[in-house]
Amino acid sequence: MKIIITVTSLKDWDFDIQDVEVVTGKQYLTNPVYSKLKNARVFNLCRDYKYQNTGYYVSLLAAARKHKAIPSINTIQEMKTLSVVKILSTELDSLIQKSLKDIKSEKFVLSIYFGKNLSKKYDAISVQLFNLFQSPFIRAHFTFSNGKWGVQSISPIASGDIPEDHQAFVEDATKKYFEAKKFSVPERTTAAYSMAILWDPLEKTAPSSEKTLQKFIKAANQKGIQANLITKDDYSTLSSYDALFIRETTAVNHHTFRFAQRAKAEGLVVVDDPESIIKCSNKVYLAELLKMHQIDAPETLIIHKENINIAPDILGFPIILKQPDSAFSQGVSKAENMEEYKKKVVDLLEKSDLIVGQQFLQTDFDWRVGVFNGEAIYACKYYMSKEHWQIVNWNNNGKYGKVETMPVEMAPPALIKTAEKLSKLIGESLYGVDIKQKGNKFYVIEINDNPNIDTGVEDAVLKDKLYSKMMDVFLNRIQKSKQVVLN
Repeated sequence: MKIIITVTSLKDWDFDIQDVEVVTGKQYLTNPVYSKLKNARVFNLCRDYKYQNTGYYVSLLAAARKHKAIPSINTIQEMKTLSVVKILSTELDSLIQKSLKDIKSEKFVLSIYFGKNLSKKYDAISVQLFNLFQSPFIRAHFTFSNGKWGVQSISPIASGDIPEDHQAFVEDATKKYFEAKKFSVPERTTAAYSMAILWDPLEKTAPSSEKTLQKFIKAANQKGIQANLITKDDYSTLSSYDALFIRETTAVNHHTFRFAQRAKAEGLVVVDDPESIIKCSNKVYLAELLKMHQIDAPETLIIHKENINIAPDILGFPIILKQPDSAFSQGVSKAENMEEYKKKVVDLLEKSDLIVGQQFLQTDFDWRVGVFNGEAIYACKYYMSKEHWQIVNWNNNGKYGKVETMPVEMAPPALIKTAEKLSKLIGESLYGVDIKQKGNKFYVIEINDNPNIDTGVEDAVLKDKLYSKMMDVFLNRIQKSKQVVLN
């Protein structure tokens, strides 16, 4: 991939960086060499990103040419919009407070060069702001008000505006950024495409273990897809890949969702996609969806402040109470009587205007059907944790019950049909559909994006064929996405 740096004037760039071509913004816009260039990454360091000025057009035309621009035209707009800046920066609130706690003044300016600051103590906040607002050099303005720090504005720093006493540091930071192995996908040998697998090495309840991720990587390589593990700090490398596979527990107000959004905007094949994360993470949405499409589920009621008292009459006791974004048995509780019910409902309604109340169905196990691309790929019986009513007992260090996996074709046809029907209503991503069985009837409990796939459990039947089958889907989607670009 060719690396280009655009500046307003060549005098603005006085650094010696190997394997990087430095041109003026005007040259990039007008020289046909660059309009014909394929597979380029453009670092836009022009002085002005104002609407319809040179810097603005560099990022705009880079998008039209299928070049990867930093900052992208979307990032330029985000930095100009104060409300967007504040919304995105709230994700980093605790880190901002921790990083700036020793500053005595009421204003603070942080200069960030490829995620680095002259003072190492600000590196953590610098790399996260760089991930949020991807521009080579940015300046973050903070103000202290009402006992806490907040972001007032984010603005790009043009190459010609770098303070003289920062020059040596900037050159070093730039060299390290371009030399970093993870800056771009390593040279491909036989691999035609590339995939980033997002994971958290420290996550205790990750959907796939590191051993399992290596199986995904091996299967991808066999299909001509070079797969690399990345973490939340590798946000800036996303555009180097053809696909993103998220193997970290997802949530809407979380970096996993931001990764999914950015990957989709960059044209990558994304699993799980942002829409699936939004839909699967909200149990209120699911309750309405099941009702609209007449899919069997335990008696369910959307509870709010006006109907608190009537829910027990409709659902009976015990009642299952779910916060809208609950997942993997967390955020789910059981109320055995009215006193317990009222206390738990009041607590939940402080966090959300709507919560889900559900009839309790006693079973020894829950079915979990894994569905990918609209097709069931595994079927498991997740038994309840010992002496507990859920498959995971979070009061006992997250202890799981036993699991039995069977061939999909051996599972009850009605079970598979229900799981596939619900999944198709959500999308074509990777889902885990939890279903209870009473006699010959099946009742949907929930659907999760990013379900568990682990060695010896969900792959117990298909083994390596499970990973191969999934990578076939990625390969087909990547190839189709490339055809769309070419057309």
